Amino acid sequence: MKLKVPISILLIFFLLASCVSNKELTYFGEKEGDKELIEQSIKLNSKPYRVQIGDLLSISIKSTDAKLVAMFQPVAAENVGGQQSEQSLYYNGFTVSKHGNIEIPILGKLNVLAFTLDEIEEAINKKLLEEYFNKAEDLFIVVKLAGLRFTVTGEVASTGIYTLFQDRVNIIEALASAGDITDLGNRKDVLVIRQYPQGQKIHHINLTSVDAFNSPYFYIQPNDMVYVKPLKQKSLGTGTTLIQSVTAIVTVLSLVTSVIVLSRNL
Repeated sequence: MKLKVPISILLIFFLLASCVSNKELTYFGEKEGDKELIEQSIKLNSKPYRVQIGDLLSISIKSTDAKLVAMFQPVAAENVGGQQSEQSLYYNGFTVSKHGNIEIPILGKLNVLAFTLDEIEEAINKKLLEEYFNKAEDLFIVVKLAGLRFTVTGEVASTGIYTLFQDRVNIIEALASAGDITDLGNRKDVLVIRQYPQGQKIHHINLTSVDAFNSPYFYIQPNDMVYVKPLKQKSLGTGTTLIQSVTAIVTVLSLVTSVIVLSRNL
């Protein structure tokens, strides 16, 4: 009887400590006033991305003068249904150098560091109109990120380096690319490791709160690394659900009981 009481208390303690609660598995837990917060956050997060060193840009120049356009885009890209494929755009893009420049055929070097995509379009359009085209030739410039590359590691279903061919990628989309966070991943403190001219910085975001929408790290940037830390339940090794925890703990207690019985018989 003396042994049963402490064992029961120990069992209850481990059951409570080892199970992952529903709150730890839920994204953006709701509370009063959340809808208004989300609407405000989306507006705050709508700031345009500014180009950084190492970014890969896709630049498309179109005009009624096809021969003149060909001078600035001499590399023949693969076409799919008459349009360039996303993969060919990625490989035939313009990389931003360590000095913040891209080099366009004929036009030469153009500094784009910290410019928005719209600002780069305007700069190229202005230079072409001043030196090569006239307004009658209906010049049209499109500048995009040629694939957004990022790394996801830690407690996710499939760690790896991913590339999404779109201008904006939020952290949920990035995690979905890696198969989402496992049940043993810490959604309350996801790390975003971001590149800056002066080096890397680590940022934290709590994905169980709607405040995540208001985070400047909700939308990831090229070359970001997303790291999901493990919950303490993983280090305990007792399982994520009640049944898993009970099974693990009963196994341990059976072993302890066997040791005690054997020691008394010696």
